[in-house]
Order: sequence, then structure tokens, then C-alpha cells
Amino acid sequence: MNALMLILLGFLAGTVSGMGIGGGAILIPALTMFFGQSQHAAQNINLIYFIPTAAFAIYAHGKSGRIERRLLPKMIIGGIVGAVLGSVVALNMQADVLKYVFAGFLLVMGVVEIRKKEEKT
Repeated sequence: MNALMLILLGFLAGTVSGMGIGGGAILIPALTMFFGQSQHAAQNINLIYFIPTAAFAIYAHGKSGRIERRLLPKMIIGGIVGAVLGSVVALNMQADVLKYVFAGFLLVMGVVEIRKKEEKT
């Protein structure tokens, strides 16, 4: 049962990742709440999980011509610097604090998305 649940979780997170939303928003809370993983472990699993799912999404979206290639170099540089800094901060943060920071991030992103939706209607 546990293996089937993990496969279903991966499928759901992968579906959301393929849409460009970010599977970590589903994967990290599920791993901590339902599978007993620590916040640090869940975020590390998400980082490893992200590599193949992102690679396939890049391929699929690139093939359909939906990637603005001129934006990539600066964004990749910024992403690498941000990943290094974020990793250092996360590794030095207590798990409970990291959990609250992640929850706050998800809350802010949810509010932003709801407001964007309201502005369009």
C-alpha cells in the first residue's frame, strides 16, 4: 500500500510539475504529513525528484516552442546562485522554522494567484 501511495503521490506531483506549477507544493507537505519524513528530508527528496521531471517538462515545452530561450542564461545564473544560497540557509535552519517558511511561501503564492485571477475577471 505504501509503495502504491508513493507512486500516486509522484504521479500527482509530476502532473502538476508538467503544468509548470511546481510539484513540491504537493510533494513536500504530503511527505511530511502522510509519510513521516522530516522537513529537510522532504525538501531534499523534492530536489532529487525535480531533476527528471523538470528535464522531461523542458523537453516537452521546448518541442512545442514555448520556451523563451533568450531569457534562459540570466535566469539560470540567478537560479544557481539562489539554489546555493537557499541550500546554505535551509541546512542551517531548524526543521520547524523551515516548515513555517515553506508554508508561508505557499500561502503568499496562493494569495498572489488568487489576486491575479480576480484582476482578470
